[in-house]
Amino acid sequence: MSQESVIKLQIATQEKIGKFNSLRAREVQPGEFWDVVAVTAADESQRAAYELQVRQKVDRKELPLGPHYKVFCDPPGPKIGNGGSTLYALQQLNDIYGKALERLRVLLIHAGGFSQRLPSASALGKIFTAVPLGDPLYQMLELKLASYVDFPSRMRPGVLVTCADDVELYSTGGDESVRFDQPGFTALAHPSSLSVGTTHGVFVLDSDEKSGDSEVESVSCLRFLHKPSIAEMRGSGAVRDSRGGCLSLSDAEFVYTDSTYYVDFGTAKSLLGLLEELGPLDCEVDAYGDFLQALGPRATVDYASNTANVAKEEGSLVGVRQKIFHLLKGTPLSVVLLNNSKFYHIGTTSEYLFHLARDGALRTELGLLPSAFSVDANESSGRCVMHSVLDPACSVGAGSVVEYSRLGAGASVGAGSVVSGCWVRAGLSVPAGVLAHSLCVTRGRRAAFVTAIFGIEDDLKRAAEAPSGLAELKLCGVSLPACLSRWGLSEGELRFSGDAPACSLWNACLFPLCSDQQSSFSLSLEMLQAALSGSAFTVPKGTALVSMRECLMWKNLEEMLKFRGGLYEDITRSKRDNQSS
Repeated sequence: MSQESVIKLQIATQEKIGKFNSLRAREVQPGEFWDVVAVTAADESQRAAYELQVRQKVDRKELPLGPHYKVFCDPPGPKIGNGGSTLYALQQLNDIYGKALERLRVLLIHAGGFSQRLPSASALGKIFTAVPLGDPLYQMLELKLASYVDFPSRMRPGVLVTCADDVELYSTGGDESVRFDQPGFTALAHPSSLSVGTTHGVFVLDSDEKSGDSEVESVSCLRFLHKPSIAEMRGSGAVRDSRGGCLSLSDAEFVYTDSTYYVDFGTAKSLLGLLEELGPLDCEVDAYGDFLQALGPRATVDYASNTANVAKEEGSLVGVRQKIFHLLKGTPLSVVLLNNSKFYHIGTTSEYLFHLARDGALRTELGLLPSAFSVDANESSGRCVMHSVLDPACSVGAGSVVEYSRLGAGASVGAGSVVSGCWVRAGLSVPAGVLAHSLCVTRGRRAAFVTAIFGIEDDLKRAAEAPSGLAELKLCGVSLPACLSRWGLSEGELRFSGDAPACSLWNACLFPLCSDQQSSFSLSLEMLQAALSGSAFTVPKGTALVSMRECLMWKNLEEMLKFRGGLYEDITRSKRDNQSS
């Protein structure tokens, strides 16, 4: 990316952030902002967690006032994917607003799921992940709203569909702007390398239409490919030759990949009809692959039977896809080419660390801070501290993130680690390359605390059969049998929560249940240090060990937010004292 492109992107992004900041805490005018901001949740428990946090944001005047902020949860039963969530959210919007929905501009953010790849966001949600920006501190919700702050005034009534764990940055030149005023679907497209195209959606554009000469161009799309191979991209005509111009990519060849899309109201009504035809969903529907592949004049129904990219194939999936195709066939697909743009995914712990604490690109473009809304005497770059209180005599290693935590005197965090929601006693040392996350749970009508500690590269989803496959599961690089041996436990004593026969780090009961937050962190840290060093450690008699899965089932949201509230008061008091001194 040329220096000129970077500067344009940086300036455009800062303008959007400035505009959003000017809307925070004030009543917005009709057409100035979204009429409805809707967030989807996986279940009733997650919906309650999201609603509580949104309500607190509104009460603290951290969001624009006037829009309706809604949280919709998926129905109980099988997973239905973000496509299914889209359909059910449209149904609930229609139930609430009726005919008035025809006049509304709706932002729909998919934030369901339990964030097993970023477990520090599991309890309170990916959309509420902290971002080191703004005062009050941004979370992903505010960053999304800032990124799209120009859209509502330039779109007809309809729905903009996006996800909670990605960020799209773009610039427009001169009088150009992103507009959503065409019928059917309108998708944003970003120039990307062919390798990136294999993990995203790829647009096949008409080769006669120009592209790359302007920062923003609106074109029609012939076909949409979902996670295609490079051979498929070439065979379909999706690969384009770079001619320089305004492209933010320097590769000789590139493709346009997807991110966010808009659906006009008429098409949204058609999708509502689809839900009535399908009845209760019993399979996962993809809001990108299953909807967009049905669009464009070259779309064929062949994709319906291709389940290569499906995590879990249900018997009804092919039939559901076929119905989607026949309902949407002939619906226009327009594409807005954002030729000077960046797409960032922040859905995994590694990505979160990379973009917030290691790599300079996103930090430069967004103006991210090394220390945001914190009591932190050492605001050195190369690490990230957010909404935390750090004793002056503690240290945080390079490439690490500390959020919503307290660190006592002499406490240290090794390089490349995440400390989230923790109360770290004086003198304790967090190893490098780990994620430590404290949660409050309710057991026996009382609040209790659990600190889950994983390696940054641990695969929490990987399943193994017990007891033969336990050695395949590794916590911070140490096999579970070895961990148990060092903790004085037998393999037979290890419990796995849930009904599924497969075992994983997610449902392995490895973390001690304690009466207070500090003890929870200290005990989990002692167990980890014994596992890493090979030394013996005896888990205190009578200590219950629980899994991350159980923590989410029993989570005590009010206590977790109360801890954050205490940090908020201390940080605000410290800032006030510094200003008066």
